[in-house]
Amino acid sequence: MNSFVKTTFLLGVMTGLLMLIGGLLGGRGGIELAFVFAAVLNFGSYWFSDRIVLAAYGAKPLDASNAPELYSIVNELAQSARIPMPRLYLIDSDTPNAFATGRNPQHAAVAVTRGILRICDREELKGVLGHELSHVINRDILTSSIAATLAGAIMMLASWVRWGAIFGLGRGDEDEGGGIVGLIVIGVLAPIAATLIQLAISRTREYQADASGARLTHNPLLLANALRKLEASNERMPLDASPATAHLFIVNPLSAQGIARLFSTHPPIEERIRRLEHMAVNVQ
Repeated sequence: MNSFVKTTFLLGVMTGLLMLIGGLLGGRGGIELAFVFAAVLNFGSYWFSDRIVLAAYGAKPLDASNAPELYSIVNELAQSARIPMPRLYLIDSDTPNAFATGRNPQHAAVAVTRGILRICDREELKGVLGHELSHVINRDILTSSIAATLAGAIMMLASWVRWGAIFGLGRGDEDEGGGIVGLIVIGVLAPIAATLIQLAISRTREYQADASGARLTHNPLLLANALRKLEASNERMPLDASPATAHLFIVNPLSAQGIARLFSTHPPIEERIRRLEHMAVNVQ
């Protein structure tokens, strides 16, 4: 499934969920209002999803003057990949992590936390940034960014739905009964549905970005070594991240222990490392 089809499918499903919530909150009028809201949100997420996500984490621009090593690594990888140099941003967090966003390689951005610059050496950073640039090259950053924006809206509206159930809202024009039950059901299931959509998209693309990033850096072990450090640090000190944007990061910024691992938007780190080590053996 190519990037255009994935994006179109994602927009359709998310729009349907928003309209369903609107119908439960306000009947036929709610559906119409939700459709208008979804259209505006779809337009905004296509053109401005990168700015929305970066602003949500208070990311600050970086350049060659205030981050020379980081700029040098990204510039080198971008030239090797034959894509424009993406914009660089810093997130002021001690938890090591990174993500890429933007609608295409000409409008891409890579954000890193202060923590990842502290614990990773140059070679490990190269592995991480190779992974993130691979998301740009593979053109899946648009899908991921739109998913983050729309999932956030769905989770917010689902919260309103639950409050609506408490205060007895949710009876549409032709609904004389069952409105409260419907509100409760959709208030619980809508965020789960949004998460499952993110999960289905995210896990596959993480494996793909690991593999193409390893080829870009010519050494799969660079990323494997970095992933070990990032996983250990994020388990000790999870990033203060929104579940709606968790799938953007190179490792899950949220605590994922026990049953929560089943709903993690990221594949298991140990499996990612195993695949990278297998690649390293085969390229020797």
